[in-house]
Amino acid sequence: MSLEKDVMTAMKEAMKAKDQTALAALRAVKGEILLAKTSGASDGLSEDEEIKLVQKLVKQRKDSARIYSEQNREDLAEPELAQAAVLEQFLPEQLSEEAIEAVVAEIIVRTNANGMKDMGKVMGMANTQLVGKADGRTISTIVKAKLS
Repeated sequence: MSLEKDVMTAMKEAMKAKDQTALAALRAVKGEILLAKTSGASDGLSEDEEIKLVQKLVKQRKDSARIYSEQNREDLAEPELAQAAVLEQFLPEQLSEEAIEAVVAEIIVRTNANGMKDMGKVMGMANTQLVGKADGRTISTIVKAKLS
């Protein structure tokens, strides 16, 4: 089933349950899907594009919550984190740091990378291999640690 159908089904359930937080998050996903469909030349979104779209929305929510928390506005941070949790159900299961480290180590061996000058090459391969399964910031941190 496509992301759009999954979101519509979840929206109907959220409406029935009168869950305003979930409904707001799902409407944001629906809006982004429609925006991507109308701005792109293709008919639909690929699975990778759908995952990237949801990841972007989750990252936005978490960044907003972090900023609100830094400003001691927990009343605003909590709904953002709740929306992020709703959106995360549409992402594939995230890998543990150990699993990401193993993938990065294998990429480093395969590319014969030896230093920070090869970080771009390793990051490119890691991002394509781990799309949807790991956060870009986590991948970057692990790559930096392995190459330095």
